[in-house]
Amino acid sequence: MSDAALRLTVADGIARLVLDLPGEPVNKITRGVRGEIEAMLTRLQNDNAVRAVVLISGKPDTFIAGADIEEFVALTSAAAAEALVRDGQKLVSRFGEIGKPVVAAIHGACLGGGLESALACTYRVATDHPKTTLGLPEVQLGIIPAAGGCQRLPRLIGVRAALDIILAGKTVPASRAFRMSMVDELVHPSILETVAVAAARRLADGWKRPRRRQGVMGWLLEGNPIGRWVVFGAAGRQVTAKSGGHYPAPLAALDAVRHGLSQGIPAGLEREAVAFGRLAVGDVSRKLVQIFFATTSLKKDPGVPAPAPEPRAVSRLAVIGAGFMGAAIAGVAVAQGHVDARVRDTDLARVAKGLEAARRILQDRLKRRRITKYEFPREDGLLSGGTDWAGFGDTDLVIEAVFEDLAVKHKVFAEIEAQVGSECVVASNTSTIPITRIAQGAKHPERVIGMHFFSPVDRMPLLEVIAGEQTAPWAVVTAVAFGRRIGKTVIVVRDRPGFWVNRVLAPYIAEAGRLIAEGVSVEHIDKVAVRFGFPVGPVTLMDEVGIDVVHKASAVMHQAFGDRLAPLDGIARMVTEGRLGRKSGRGFYRYADGKKQGPDPESAKLFGGWLGARPSAEVVFDRLVYALLNEAAMALDEGVVRSPRDGDIAAIFGFGFPPFRGGPLRYADDLGAARVVETLDRLKQEHGNRFEAAPSLRRMAKTGGTFYGDARR
Repeated sequence: MSDAALRLTVADGIARLVLDLPGEPVNKITRGVRGEIEAMLTRLQNDNAVRAVVLISGKPDTFIAGADIEEFVALTSAAAAEALVRDGQKLVSRFGEIGKPVVAAIHGACLGGGLESALACTYRVATDHPKTTLGLPEVQLGIIPAAGGCQRLPRLIGVRAALDIILAGKTVPASRAFRMSMVDELVHPSILETVAVAAARRLADGWKRPRRRQGVMGWLLEGNPIGRWVVFGAAGRQVTAKSGGHYPAPLAALDAVRHGLSQGIPAGLEREAVAFGRLAVGDVSRKLVQIFFATTSLKKDPGVPAPAPEPRAVSRLAVIGAGFMGAAIAGVAVAQGHVDARVRDTDLARVAKGLEAARRILQDRLKRRRITKYEFPREDGLLSGGTDWAGFGDTDLVIEAVFEDLAVKHKVFAEIEAQVGSECVVASNTSTIPITRIAQGAKHPERVIGMHFFSPVDRMPLLEVIAGEQTAPWAVVTAVAFGRRIGKTVIVVRDRPGFWVNRVLAPYIAEAGRLIAEGVSVEHIDKVAVRFGFPVGPVTLMDEVGIDVVHKASAVMHQAFGDRLAPLDGIARMVTEGRLGRKSGRGFYRYADGKKQGPDPESAKLFGGWLGARPSAEVVFDRLVYALLNEAAMALDEGVVRSPRDGDIAAIFGFGFPPFRGGPLRYADDLGAARVVETLDRLKQEHGNRFEAAPSLRRMAKTGGTFYGDARR
């Protein structure tokens, strides 16, 4: 077997250049590949028998996935990073400098350096297959497209469209890329090479591609310096507002685009290289890359120790409970997993309302052009519902999403077991009740499992899979595989009250409540948390989740962990008065048409507090964040998650712990256990035993250990 990544054939003056990196599932641009491509392009440039080149992938579902991230993380200095990216710029530029047309024949993922290479080609043909996607996701790793992406994409599709992709790290399907003029032709996969060769031949014969028409609005906003100033100014404000100033890459990319358009491509490439060098060795990028590697490894993790059994196929899903959560689970299962999903409830009107809610998820995908108008009725046809048990005998997975009451769940599980076959996995969407307690009385507790989805289900990426004391490994791997199939990042957690996310959140939420009771304004509390990097503050989070849900969860946590997580009387009073948060129009904040209007002073009074007290942001921060860090350490000590990796990913995807800080356990490592314990001891002295430091933190404070570096983890 050849070690070469490139295969070359020439017929009728058209060179067919196949990139197929040996021993790798996808094509990526390594140092070796760069050298091989440069040598090949030089050879083709000097070969008079070659009139044009077609670049195509030998991988089944990937064109080029981007640069080799392993090389990227090995960088130790800005100078080394600059040198690496300058090599990449030189390679990509060669596609447009050999003096002959180069056609990129794109099937599968065309990302990062892969798209930058395609942009440097003369012409692009892409397949209309769902797996063909194009994008520049670099900012999601804390860096920028630095092989010309910030220069060529704006010139090809316009500044506004290019910034939309570059600044958000977006990936778009080929159909949208075609409409945006990112690709020139969209074809069925079976004729990709034929069409690409025909295009190469036309170009070699002197055919000129029609120029992109800008239109009046395009000229007003992009075709003159004043218009561009408006576009860049608006983009900068939007990026700053969205990132809170915590993520430097989008602003650096914006600067590289602006500089290149005003000073020319060579100057733009120089700006790209310098910015990349600075960002690549920065702490934000390092944290985001760690998250990337963690999520990548999770995709291969079956959720149980080796040897893991094979997951069982799920083609039929049933959801018990047509409420908000149940309907959304069914909708996402159809939209992402393409399975038959049947919703059951005791009232036909509720079933109809649930199916309507599930259908809205499909309609949203149609509106966003994630599916076509032809695919919509096919997916819609997978949804069904009723009040009977029809079809349950053939169901592979049942997910119970009923009222959070143990007695109700026991009744529902008994009914389910009377209807389903022996191979069916039976799951509960409980958010706090231990699965072992739910499985009590079940005829087959080995197939009972927890699948805790987060609201809104179609937008929240995390799924907690909870194995009870008797849950069989085959049930765990089946739930994990299905969760990934419907697009979730799946974390397997131990069967403890609150599981991981709600357990770690509990003291953070409770401390916010105590601050309100002491008279701290809800806006001040939320602003401190948002400044730290949370998407919303803890008070807004309570309103979003629902005050009644917080009340039920706090009762469960109090029963399990005692006074350390005692519920606050103010929460119960809010529930009694119907102040349930956004869904009722009033909570800690007031809402009109679902939009926040401002704090509701009456809610603060229910806590016994008074408005106007304003401790320093540092005091509020310490009480909120160190309570969360300490609980994460305690939960890890108890084995609620299998590793610090799992705990941090769950915190980031489950409740929005700031990604640029790496997760609560990695953030504690960055602070140092000694500093964390010192702060907790001070808080304990000031506020009581609920701030008693976790045993692992005390141990590491003495030894200098860390969660990620401690060999005992």
